[in-house]
Amino acid sequence: MTVIVVAPLARIAEMAVRHGAREMISLMAKEHTFHRPAVIQPDRHLLLTMNDIAFKGTGNLVAPDENHVREIIDFARGWDRNAPLLIHCWMGVSRSPAAALIAALSLSPEQSDEVLARRLRAASPYATPNARLVQIGDDMLDRRGRLVDAVRSNGRGADADGNAPFSLEVEGSAAGTF
Repeated sequence: MTVIVVAPLARIAEMAVRHGAREMISLMAKEHTFHRPAVIQPDRHLLLTMNDIAFKGTGNLVAPDENHVREIIDFARGWDRNAPLLIHCWMGVSRSPAAALIAALSLSPEQSDEVLARRLRAASPYATPNARLVQIGDDMLDRRGRLVDAVRSNGRGADADGNAPFSLEVEGSAAGTF
């Protein structure tokens, strides 16, 4: 079973150890510093610097862009899948769920965007994937608007306290909260 674990920053060490993750994608603002869990080797950690915004050119904030999404796709495709992939952002609600969708579709493009988005909602009632990441991922993975539409049909997630990690199976129906 190929699983992606999505977590807020505050729980990455716990989730890495609990699930035996050996690879991690971090989507963090440049001013946020943190320590990579020791079980994640530096060469299997992708750090992407971006803010959780949906529009380009918002002051000093860094909007997600095509280079970020290309790196998510390439890293996911290089993931050995022998252990879960851990993806996190500050709260585990917007950037990291979007990256999880992109990673899942890059590994298993035959799956339905709608079914994947429903699995995401079942796994996390709080997830509200970053619209800009979703749009760029949709374009780069040639989803022809299906990913954008599927995420939009889920609507906004419930308000979250940023402490609700969850898992998303890449292809299949299993998902869950911890």
